[in-house]
Amino acid sequence: MAHTITPVLLCGGSGTRLWPLSRKAYPKQFTRLIGEESLFQVSARRLRGAGFAAPLVITGSDYRFIATEQLAATGETGGMVLIEPAGRNTGPAVLAAALVLAAQGPETLMLVAPSDHVIPDGAGFRAAIAAGVPAAEAGRIVTFGIRPTGPETGYGYLELAPGAPGAPGAGPQPLTRFVEKPDAATAQAMLAAGNYLWNAGIFLFSVQTILAAFRAHAPDLVAPVEAAVAGMAPDLTFRRLAAGPWGQARDVSIDYAVMEKADNISVVPYDGRWSDLGGWDAVWREMGPDARGVATGGAAQAIDCDDTLLRSETEGLEVVGIGLRDILVVATGDAVLVADRSRAQEVKQAIGVLKAKGAKQAEAFPRDYRPWGFYETLALSDRFQVKRIVVKPGAALSLQSHVHRSEHWIVVAGTARVTVDAEVKLLSENQSVYIPLGAVHRMENPGRVPMVLIEVQTGPYLGEDDIIRYEDVYARE
Repeated sequence: MAHTITPVLLCGGSGTRLWPLSRKAYPKQFTRLIGEESLFQVSARRLRGAGFAAPLVITGSDYRFIATEQLAATGETGGMVLIEPAGRNTGPAVLAAALVLAAQGPETLMLVAPSDHVIPDGAGFRAAIAAGVPAAEAGRIVTFGIRPTGPETGYGYLELAPGAPGAPGAGPQPLTRFVEKPDAATAQAMLAAGNYLWNAGIFLFSVQTILAAFRAHAPDLVAPVEAAVAGMAPDLTFRRLAAGPWGQARDVSIDYAVMEKADNISVVPYDGRWSDLGGWDAVWREMGPDARGVATGGAAQAIDCDDTLLRSETEGLEVVGIGLRDILVVATGDAVLVADRSRAQEVKQAIGVLKAKGAKQAEAFPRDYRPWGFYETLALSDRFQVKRIVVKPGAALSLQSHVHRSEHWIVVAGTARVTVDAEVKLLSENQSVYIPLGAVHRMENPGRVPMVLIEVQTGPYLGEDDIIRYEDVYARE
């Protein structure tokens, strides 16, 4: 590759069609849906090595620590994490990334990629990217089209000139038009025609090319996003876009804002496997069903089932299916999804139903991830709550107090440094401490292994918003 490419990883979505495993509190790009790493981690690894710079990650404030922790676990310590004050879809996000990268020069190449796609052949996909570089250097917007393996109705399509796709590795070809998600009959006709590709939503272009495209086709976005970037402020190791002007930017995808209006788009056909994991039916396919079409994950067993997915996402929770046909079953510790496989795209309706009844399972997990580790509720009733808290080595919770509750901490693993008002002391396994109502307190892990403790809360109100913070190394309010 003549120019070094900066991957721009988009990871702000909530993945509602993969509920209950993917929720607003911990969306699908950060979960281990396929394999031992998250989709985000695999995406970062795929766009690494010769010809690639450190990534620029765009995400929401709630996910910034998850993103950096998962990146670090892959060995990536460079790059930048850009924080969106609010979700504004991919149009403003891509424009902000381009404006930030403009400091490196107008010819800087950027590859915009969602962080929740499955592309098993990383080397093959990097070869497709390399094939698109000359066109991108020449001022073209390059997108990547996936050769269809069936009449899929869940994807948008790219139409090329008849006969244009050619042999694998044919290189960039002019785009005729974008096609919205079709009905089954139209999808079948496009598959038979042979000159339609799935739209993967992955783009390669130079900074100057995409900035010119925004100014030509979505000029209303330029001023607010420029102001948001100009007002960008450091937030620990992150860069936070200015909230005021960012909130004035239109909520619009890059496809609607620019791509469907531009006349300088080239398509690189890609023949390898690809999936956006847009539903549990896609996960079922990627898991590799057996001869009877059954895929299982975790503590799940299928007896006389066909074309069925059974997954248990919680240790010790056994899922058993008997005589099932075309069924999706996904069980977590606090929710179970059972759906007909043909209706996988309707799963997101469950979130609306749960929100309407006030069920926390709509968006929250029993396990709540924080920059210092995580906690999970073991028992909750009137006037008491029991939590398991895990603190990473070297991490610390904020110095805080509560108006409505007192707490009792029992260390079960590791060592805790505990502050209660003016007293600071170390607690080892099986030792405990009482935190009176209103006391200013903090827990830290000074050791090299995770610290685990049980917290028992008592009081008339046990909500997470009953916290007054005095100091916080993670700059939370």
